[in-house]
Amino acid sequence: MLAFETIGSATIIAYDDVPVLTTDAWINDDAYFGAWTHDYEIPPAQMDAIRRAKFHWFSHGHPDHLNVDALPMLTNGQFLLSDHYGGRILRDLVAAGHSVRVLRDRVWEQLSPRIRVCSFANQNQDSVLLIDINGRLVIDANDSPDYGAAWHIRRIAKRYRDVYLCQLHGWGGADMLNLYDPSGRALTDIAAKRRPIAPRAQRAAVQFGANHVIPFSSFHRFQREDSAWANALVPELSDYQADANPHGPQMLPAFVRVDCETDRVEKIEPRRLPLALRKPEDFGDNWSDPLEDADLPKIEHYFKSREHLARHFGFIEVKAGGRSHAVRLNPALKDVGITFEAPRGSLMTCIDFEIFDDLLIANYMKTTLHGVESLYPDFSPYVCKFADNGGVKSEQELARYFHHYVMRDPLGVMMTRFATNTEQLFRRFVSEESAMFRTAKKAYYLLGKRA
Repeated sequence: MLAFETIGSATIIAYDDVPVLTTDAWINDDAYFGAWTHDYEIPPAQMDAIRRAKFHWFSHGHPDHLNVDALPMLTNGQFLLSDHYGGRILRDLVAAGHSVRVLRDRVWEQLSPRIRVCSFANQNQDSVLLIDINGRLVIDANDSPDYGAAWHIRRIAKRYRDVYLCQLHGWGGADMLNLYDPSGRALTDIAAKRRPIAPRAQRAAVQFGANHVIPFSSFHRFQREDSAWANALVPELSDYQADANPHGPQMLPAFVRVDCETDRVEKIEPRRLPLALRKPEDFGDNWSDPLEDADLPKIEHYFKSREHLARHFGFIEVKAGGRSHAVRLNPALKDVGITFEAPRGSLMTCIDFEIFDDLLIANYMKTTLHGVESLYPDFSPYVCKFADNGGVKSEQELARYFHHYVMRDPLGVMMTRFATNTEQLFRRFVSEESAMFRTAKKAYYLLGKRA
């Protein structure tokens, strides 16, 4: 068989007679301290192929992509990583005894006679993988933001007749949305989040130069009682197809097998798994456990060492079990800050192991914003991406970090910033309900097809 399949949450299986490659093979039950579980089963045939594959690529370190508990089931193959600054994932995997290979950035590497890959790492500590299977191009963009890769990939995609984009598009259920203002009012408007998915996915496909879209990287549900509210942000399979633009790239089903000799697309229909809500205590969390005295210096060090925070926040407050501790960062911004309230168990695990993003994405921690509109751009990237994953915490280290990624790809960064700034300027002055906006959107599709 010369083909690829999409299955699970963010897994591609590429075959060249035998299973050659998997991507982000989260194949055990739980992630994010039990908050996430699979929405659809991985059928036995695909599970067997995943375990037998020669290579396993991991885009980044989130547990729905690189799951530590799943790794022992993947040791028949070599682990592949993109070239991330700091090399945290590489060090951790090698220390655990795994065979690991780092892919060179933007260089094609042959994995089998008819399968080759090309990796694009970015400053978000995420990455995109191109998979060429017998002259068909698969773009695994998972949930990675674009820092210049799309500009390069679109140029590469022009050489292919069939280009498949696999990328996260949903209602925000893979991000931190358990947000409140100081009065206790929820800041996430679930109804507003549930806007059509297909048009956005098709626009992204045009940006990448793809003519087929496969819904991807979003097939989980929330199983903890304290995160179950976020299931309102989990789309049904039909939601990914609704309102698709008939003139845009083709929207395919989420789970498919694509024959890369005949181009036949066959739908895979995995069983939807039953959802049984579970208590936080099942995963070692108890909301009544208070912060301990020994926790406080760890919390202080964690947030104060991330120097960027003091430029934008006066305080970070942490609560657990009725006890709170405020880390004072900048007296000039004394009313600007964030309060995090979570069970002590997972909270201190994230502090100790520097994986704070896991707590955010789990969506059971209550996050209150004081005098600030969002965790972006000055909290989440600097704490979770650059510091936790990239190992850069001081302002001097950050300067080197950003310079490193710009110098890796100055042209891609420049082109992406130009495109982003132009779109933002247009949206600022032109209403999405106007005839001019609709005309511009149609032109965007046409230009994308011709480019």
